Amino acid sequence: MNDKYLFSIPECKKIKVIIDSDVRNESDDQFAIMHALMTPKFNIRGIIATHFGHDRIKNSMEASWEELQKVLKYSGLENEVKAVKGSESWIKKEPGFFGKYTPYDNDGVRLIIKEAKACNDGEKLYVGVLGPMTNVASALLLEPSIESKMIVVWNGGGTYPNGGPEFNLVNDIGAANYVLGSNVEIWQIPTKVYAMPRVGLAEMQYKISNCGEIGKYLFNQTLEFFELMKEYKDWPRAESLDICDLTIIGLLMEEHKYCYKFIQAPYISDDMYYHINTDNRPIRVYEDIDSRYILEDFFCKLAINYR
Repeated sequence: MNDKYLFSIPECKKIKVIIDSDVRNESDDQFAIMHALMTPKFNIRGIIATHFGHDRIKNSMEASWEELQKVLKYSGLENEVKAVKGSESWIKKEPGFFGKYTPYDNDGVRLIIKEAKACNDGEKLYVGVLGPMTNVASALLLEPSIESKMIVVWNGGGTYPNGGPEFNLVNDIGAANYVLGSNVEIWQIPTKVYAMPRVGLAEMQYKISNCGEIGKYLFNQTLEFFELMKEYKDWPRAESLDICDLTIIGLLMEEHKYCYKFIQAPYISDDMYYHINTDNRPIRVYEDIDSRYILEDFFCKLAINYR
């Protein structure tokens, strides 16, 4: 795919990336996956299909897996990208205050461990978590030594300082707390920021729907999602979509210096509010992002590769 570009990326500026995605949850993960696959800076080590709870779909991981296969098929990349299944549900904890978490052991978790351990000195594996933290927490529980070899970029959690209900977090609060309490480097993108890449349906029709089979699919599956959610008055909006998960791709392309601050990693209670935990180290929390840069980069890459 990179032969379509009239520019090249020096090897020293490329990064190893794993995308961990609850692909079937909404209609935005599909855009993020395609953006990642079209970005020359990324050495994609694999894509993990993961769960998004069980309220709407009983086996949501399998639904994500099936959706991932569609994205790869329509993009013509099904034989060029490593795709694996991740965890089927949230992480389990033994009863009691000091109860231990029981990690999942699956292809997605093992992929994270394998690729992190393969990093050379000074090299990092970037894991873009578009859903719950289940697979990352399980990988750290099974192989704590990979903490220093990873950077976890996570869309999740409410807006600081208070926090509050948020979908990616609610699907595995325990996993989020375990990762926040570890020493792995975390870039957190809370609700206020990840909702910034907003695009109108008319712009999507004009810029996306005519970009081959994948462009047509991305646009049509968005319309299908809007139809599915039509009884909800306030969300999604009448004719615009927050392509939330593009934020992770944008930050991996360009980390947006001066748009974040360091906050001591909180403990998150069951109601998803933040609480001070003096035992935790600081993490990077984003307060802003250049959403139009990210959207236009996606539009251009899709047009270059598929129009």
